[in-house]
Amino acid sequence: MANKRRGEVALRLGERRYTLCLTLGALAELEEVFGVEDLVALAERFGTGRLSSRDLLRLLAVALRGGGHDMSDAEVAGLPLHDGIEPVASAIAEILVLTFGAGAPTSNPPLPQNA
Repeated sequence: MANKRRGEVALRLGERRYTLCLTLGALAELEEVFGVEDLVALAERFGTGRLSSRDLLRLLAVALRGGGHDMSDAEVAGLPLHDGIEPVASAIAEILVLTFGAGAPTSNPPLPQNA
């Protein structure tokens, strides 16, 4: 069972239930896969809300491995989508929010207002 306090998200594909998790190792793998230098750049990349099917596949594969599933990218690509792409997209969106928060960080936060 997925534990949200640990950053885990449950995903059911076909008859199997999976746990997704973006561990520190998974985040490092995503930096490499997406060719970014740091976590801020990674958060900005995902903060646009626009992900291709290739992005979803890469995120799903890394998150499955982070959740303890020993699966290759090819095995992940072959997983059944009997219920369409929506459950995968929702699970990926949820894990990104759990990992990075609801909004992407800004490089220039607003100045404090005097009361």
